Amino acid sequence: MRRRMVMSMLAGATLLVSTLLGTGATVARAVAQPPGRTADVPAEFGTDWHDPVTAAPTVDRPHTKSCQVTLAEARFRDFTPYRGAYTPPQDCGDRWSKVVLRLDGNVKGRQYDRLGYLHVGGAEILRTSTPEPSPDGIEWHVEKDVTRYSDTFRGPQGVEMLIGNVVDDTYTGVIDVKVTLTFYAGRPEAPDRVLTLAGTPDGTTLTTPRNSERIVTEVYATGSGGGCEEFWYLTVADPASYSCKADHGPYREVQIKVDGRLAGIAAPFPNVWTGGWSNPFLWYVVPGPRAFDVRPIEYDLTPFAGLLNDGRPHRVEVSVVGVPAGQAGWNAPVNVLVWQDAHRARVTGALTADEATGIANSSTCTPGSENRVDTRAGHRLTVSGYLNTSHGRVTTTVTRTLANTSAHRWTDGENMDGLDATWTDDETVAVRGQRPAWTTHTRRTYTMNGATTLGADDRLRTVLTLGDRAAVVERQGGRRTAWSRFDDTYSGDAVYTINVPRDQRHAVGTSSERYRVHGSNGCYDRSLTTVQGVLTEDRSRC
Repeated sequence: MRRRMVMSMLAGATLLVSTLLGTGATVARAVAQPPGRTADVPAEFGTDWHDPVTAAPTVDRPHTKSCQVTLAEARFRDFTPYRGAYTPPQDCGDRWSKVVLRLDGNVKGRQYDRLGYLHVGGAEILRTSTPEPSPDGIEWHVEKDVTRYSDTFRGPQGVEMLIGNVVDDTYTGVIDVKVTLTFYAGRPEAPDRVLTLAGTPDGTTLTTPRNSERIVTEVYATGSGGGCEEFWYLTVADPASYSCKADHGPYREVQIKVDGRLAGIAAPFPNVWTGGWSNPFLWYVVPGPRAFDVRPIEYDLTPFAGLLNDGRPHRVEVSVVGVPAGQAGWNAPVNVLVWQDAHRARVTGALTADEATGIANSSTCTPGSENRVDTRAGHRLTVSGYLNTSHGRVTTTVTRTLANTSAHRWTDGENMDGLDATWTDDETVAVRGQRPAWTTHTRRTYTMNGATTLGADDRLRTVLTLGDRAAVVERQGGRRTAWSRFDDTYSGDAVYTINVPRDQRHAVGTSSERYRVHGSNGCYDRSLTTVQGVLTEDRSRC
């Protein structure tokens, strides 16, 4: 695969609308730094550029008493994790209306993009990747609403953080980070319990409280950095001649099972890190969607609560469909969020339906001067169950439908390599037995359209557009009570010379991001544009 070969040559190669309304959803974004005085645009990239920035809004913070705790402070130069201890704040009580995580990072010199995680008490509260630095150095910031992990934060906990890195005579960038939590006193809206599978002997065992009335599982699923599963959406099956192979082509699906029964399906987000698509000049200032905050996939497992509430350990397993047998490349830690019935010590119930279609997956290869693989795939799952709660029998039905279409084109030698792909993840959660009944419909759409071309003059050009979109509608008693539409679109076009020292690459490039949210809670619309590493536009429309 040419893009991996080229990356090895390089000297340094969002309001979350897609979760269910009312779940205490995680909200995360890199903090946009206000632009300074307008700078002249150079003819090509130099040794310094604007610090990384995104168009996403900052986390809303209440006007209440606040307390700050430093969670981690470390310099990452290898694969040794930072380990420390967390102590809850002493002056803000143990109930908070909002808890905000902030990561401040800096790096200079020459370094690849690196993947990282942050665990508190075994729960993964942040997965991230890093920007690639300029020779003169950069700073960046990430904010995330972590209120949903309040149960974890109420007691002392161990902290583990790792941004795996390599520092030597070539890759000189040491990654320096500080992470804080700010607590805002007030009435909480968060799960009662946060459970993990990490502390169990086999990493798959879950025992829930016997009065659980809602269970949501988070899975931080990412393809690995550096291998073909980082570019899983480009893999092809035999007999096509391409450098990254998979037995059944590019279709991937993240599944969760409870005691061997299929409990949830989801489309993974096609993450592109800041060295991705062979061209770091695309990402130096504006990263791709979710690059600094990898949002978890969520599964509503409430239909299985009647089974899980028996007080016994149950096996919960996550797998990724489509990964070649015996091949590593995906990491998928699990958090389990539980809401309990405050008026009943034991909530009984049963799983009443667990119905899945077969996975449809067709990948057709058309060879020629420009090879082409067309893929169409999809899957559908419906699960339903009831619980006998203190407020009556409540039935929850979750229906999820996945679809993927893609057209992958490349020439011999992969000097041209392009993809036009769309993924949809359509989910409906219906709750009956409450007054009134309610449903939440979430339609997530991810798009990727671009190509990398290497010319005879060793000039490599990448043109790429990425889309992260979601539409959410909540209804009670058949009446629409809340709605939102979200669209985060990135576009970039960058060219540079390969196989030469950094100062001879003569790189030029533009990038832009438009981040839009509108709905029953208002409107947000912001656009950024960069040219040769200079922020030339920062525009708000709402």
